[in-house]
Amino acid sequence: MRIDIAAVGRLKSGPEAALVADYLDRFAKSGRSLGLPPVSLHEVEDRRAGTVAAEAELLSRVIPTGAAIVMMDERGDQPTSPEFAARLAGWRDQARDVCFVIGGADGLDPALRARADWQISLGRMVWPHLLVRVMLAEQLYRAATILAGSPYHRA
Repeated sequence: MRIDIAAVGRLKSGPEAALVADYLDRFAKSGRSLGLPPVSLHEVEDRRAGTVAAEAELLSRVIPTGAAIVMMDERGDQPTSPEFAARLAGWRDQARDVCFVIGGADGLDPALRARADWQISLGRMVWPHLLVRVMLAEQLYRAATILAGSPYHRA
């Protein structure tokens, strides 16, 4: 199993980058004993046109073939953290790769969104795509702690 995050834009050093790195490091450490591999982050950027179609082409290049594709989209399902953890465990148990896709400021191309196995939202509000990375990284770590029975997630 592989876990990837494919995201539009480059995360510069700063508080968001520090949080993403921290949560992904925590996930790598806690997920190891659960059979969850470290997360690979793939950043893409179209400096020329910047259209959602151009971004979709770049994102498509880094999505692993055969991976479950999870689009981060404000119109998607709003799973609970335990539901998210259960879905991640299901992919692990199937030895299926998973790729979380985060679009740019203008969202995701409809053709790319149509390829999604699951579309999830982090709430009904719209979030800056850099903060979505932080919240996704935290939810991945939270999922690992839920699967491990850790008290981090207080249900």
